[in-house]
Amino acid sequence: MAFTIAIDGPAAAGKGTISRRVAAHFGLAHLDTGLLYRAVGRRLLEGTDPEEAARALRADDLDETLLRTDAVAQAASRVAVIPEVRAALLDFQRAFARRDGGAVLDGRDIGTVICPEAEAKLFVTASAEVRAERRWKELTGRGFEVSPEEVLADVRERDARDMDRAEAPLRPAEDAVVIDTSEMDIEAAVAAAIAAVEARR
Repeated sequence: MAFTIAIDGPAAAGKGTISRRVAAHFGLAHLDTGLLYRAVGRRLLEGTDPEEAARALRADDLDETLLRTDAVAQAASRVAVIPEVRAALLDFQRAFARRDGGAVLDGRDIGTVICPEAEAKLFVTASAEVRAERRWKELTGRGFEVSPEEVLADVRERDARDMDRAEAPLRPAEDAVVIDTSEMDIEAAVAAAIAAVEARR
């Protein structure tokens, strides 16, 4: 029997880590849907038409080592506003969500568009300032030279793009459990997510 857990939220709120931990806890498959858009974004940077890239996407395009760069993240946010790209990736995500045994999907519009019938929906968020600080520490830890102010500006720009787009804007589903991780460490956030899912099982 399929049991789908939809986890949405803005960049650097912690949803990726929480989603992986929740999937491991319940023994479910996990899909970071942002990787799909990152893969298309990477193809865009290489000169490929984004709609064409989305239609031709393969599993081996989802190599995280090639997709976890700031340039790819920004490109992903740009292609995510293109309705034809979103449509091309829709069936892939829905099929994954309803696979036997269940699945955890995280992204921007899982509970609102991709899987509105998901058995459990979470919206993981945090203040822009907290998310920017986390992102800055991550980037500088990987050797990038960037100021906290630049990262905060990038976070706010990406939020605006994600929330204001006409197609599938970032927002909590009406029946989603909102988890604000601004004042939480990762263990507390994961525990809150697991408890929210348990309440829906």
